[in-house]
Amino acid sequence: MDERIWNKDFILVIVSNFLMYITYYAVISALPVYLVSELHATKSQVGVTVAAYTIASVLIRPFSGFTLDKFSRRMVYLSAMVIYSLLFAGYLVAITITSIILLRFAQGLTWGFTTISGSTIAVDIIPKSKRGEGIGYFALSTTMAMAVGPVIGLFICHQWGFTAMFLSGLFISLASLACAYTIHLRKRFLVGRHIQFNSKNMFDKNSVLPSLNLLIVMITYGGLLSFIALYGREIGIQNSSLFFLIFAVGIASSRFAAGRVFDKNGPGRILTICITMLIISFPLLASVKNAMGFYLSAIIIGFGIGVVFPTFQSMVNNLASDGHRGAANSTLYTALDLGMGFGMIMAGLIAQHYSISAIFMISSLVCFAGLIFFRMYVLKYYETRMIERNHKHV
Repeated sequence: MDERIWNKDFILVIVSNFLMYITYYAVISALPVYLVSELHATKSQVGVTVAAYTIASVLIRPFSGFTLDKFSRRMVYLSAMVIYSLLFAGYLVAITITSIILLRFAQGLTWGFTTISGSTIAVDIIPKSKRGEGIGYFALSTTMAMAVGPVIGLFICHQWGFTAMFLSGLFISLASLACAYTIHLRKRFLVGRHIQFNSKNMFDKNSVLPSLNLLIVMITYGGLLSFIALYGREIGIQNSSLFFLIFAVGIASSRFAAGRVFDKNGPGRILTICITMLIISFPLLASVKNAMGFYLSAIIIGFGIGVVFPTFQSMVNNLASDGHRGAANSTLYTALDLGMGFGMIMAGLIAQHYSISAIFMISSLVCFAGLIFFRMYVLKYYETRMIERNHKHV
């Protein structure tokens, strides 16, 4: 069996994912500024508008996981990407807050399919013995898009306006679709399976606890994404897009080592260290209101977040069978979206009634709760299940 991670199909799925996430981060970084400056939205309206995308993803995730396990993964992936790309044209005619909320909701539905499809196909391609490392590299494409996307989005907005940014999203997403079209999968992932539509096939029960743990931590990420640009302006940081670049450097630096550590030693130590880093760095962001605190917290938070998601993704894919992998990733991404969506809405309310700084102080407490939950319940559950699974294969 070929145990190499890097091959043509893995590179294509990484490039496709990279381009697709560029469009996501380009829009999400500039959209709050667009809503406030062009449509005169309140901070709570910004939170709801940004969250509409995530809420739609949450609603569709269980169906997308089931669809991936039942039908051709290639067909599901390409169909979702076509619709996702074409919806960018809607931003050109959506000129009210209500219409943008509806458009974000519609595109969020397609996002729920494209993200699970891409990550599931990536895991299908990666050798099982190097799953942690491979998922880390795949997730790195998201990280690089996180660095490039906001810079592209804000640069285009400043140079040519918001219309040009939305058109760029359309063309970049079509390039992502072209890469996805050329990916080859093993035959068993190209044809459907006869499975029933029920809760067992929509969610993976073995993935529930790790996914719930991810949900808790990602509440903080939702608030960070929604309000970091406005917070930068509030404390006098002119180039807030640089936060995303430094943030991405922190994530990228963690990804090169974290996957191998997971494959060798499991999730216990690496997740404990990285969630602790988040607990420390959010108060730094809230209290040191200058460029040093702003950018130093970016790299520390980036390093912590850079480990959290791919580690939990590796855990749920190790716990799931091949035929139930779509449901496992659906469970995980549903938790991700719920956490981020709840975080966006709560951050909007906190910013409206208190301050943006208060968002980050509360985020530290949320991460502490996530660490306690991991150490007391999730780690023991994962290790027990993996021992049982290994004994079955002996």
